[in-house]
Amino acid sequence: MNELALERKPSILRELMKNHATASKNVVFIGEGLPHPETIPFSEVSFTLKDGTKKVFTGSELVTAINYLPTQGNPKLVQKLREFMDRFHAPLRWEDRDVIATAGSQDGLSKVIEMSLQKGDAIVVADPVYSGLASNVRPYKAQLISAQYRKNGLDTVEMKDKLTAIWSSRSKDVKIPKILYINPVANNPSGHVISDEQKREIYEIACEFNLLVLEDDPYYFLGFQDELPKSFLSMDTENRVVRFDSFSKIFGGGLRAGWMTGPKEIVRIVEMHMQVSVLHASSLTQAIVLQILEEQGWDGFLDYTKNVKEFYRKRRDQMVALADKYLTGLAEWDVPEGGMFLWVKVKGVSDVLAMVMERGLKKDVMLIPGHAFMSDPTKPCPYIRLSYSLVPMEDVEKAMQRLAELIKEEQAIESQK
Repeated sequence: MNELALERKPSILRELMKNHATASKNVVFIGEGLPHPETIPFSEVSFTLKDGTKKVFTGSELVTAINYLPTQGNPKLVQKLREFMDRFHAPLRWEDRDVIATAGSQDGLSKVIEMSLQKGDAIVVADPVYSGLASNVRPYKAQLISAQYRKNGLDTVEMKDKLTAIWSSRSKDVKIPKILYINPVANNPSGHVISDEQKREIYEIACEFNLLVLEDDPYYFLGFQDELPKSFLSMDTENRVVRFDSFSKIFGGGLRAGWMTGPKEIVRIVEMHMQVSVLHASSLTQAIVLQILEEQGWDGFLDYTKNVKEFYRKRRDQMVALADKYLTGLAEWDVPEGGMFLWVKVKGVSDVLAMVMERGLKKDVMLIPGHAFMSDPTKPCPYIRLSYSLVPMEDVEKAMQRLAELIKEEQAIESQK
């Protein structure tokens, strides 16, 4: 933890809110400043699931759904999240760990970064790396020690060799890294899924080089394998994994519903940070998520996520077919193993930035340049990220046709340099 994190102290008011949530019903708390329900402009909040199930919040449930909560989260949801983690990850030693509800996984991730990093620190990452992480650490001028994705997964040999060289040289140019950031299932942007075997190798490397593992896994249920993968948290025997989960990809991104699981000391610092920033994740969102989980049950939840996964798998297949049709010979790609994206390397173009940001718009096609996901975004990059999650497939086909024309024109420009 950096000096900023070590200086954080509990908020007295927020600590009292936590105590009040678990206190006897006989306790009369005349110090809290919660708005009275009679001053709220609505009498109920309701939502309806696609199967027709309707949930209405009224009375005390409505009060809970729209009023202040303990910073850790709605106590019933926090307990449900612990059950969730036991059901899908079975982490060891709950007495050493805890969970906290966050406004999406990005919220918890950014707070752990802020409590850990100092200017110039080094972080171990997989390249390409999630743009949210890259943007988060940029103000710290962090040095990213990257290992590349290959055909058979992440290059763990490269990772270990780089760490060994850093530890051996003790160079002043590169600090000894203390964090390993990994997006293991359906890596954004490449769609790679790190195998259970490779996870064990990476975890052993983390233990050997004393790295805190930040397991950012919002696409966990969107890996296209038949079985759910093991998580780093499930194999963590040294209490060095902080895991970030999210309902964004399966319930809706705008809900901003996520949670963090990790060592109690780290969760506590994040809690104290939230006490003075957002106070807590949205009460209404937490109430909605809790009701969905209780309505579905774990078997129903699994059935639901399998349907979501199958939906994206079909769209993946459709986009790959369109890529085969229009981009063969112009670009190359691996078939995504999960997630929402196709990671494409354009042939004959050393840097796609001007092609995407300037000439692409003139052709009515918008893409994401690969620079946003590289450990060094200043270097020329031939990659682009395409998404098959939302746009109708007939529009995707139009975009692929335009992209093919754009690449041909760019190749012609490149050949004249």
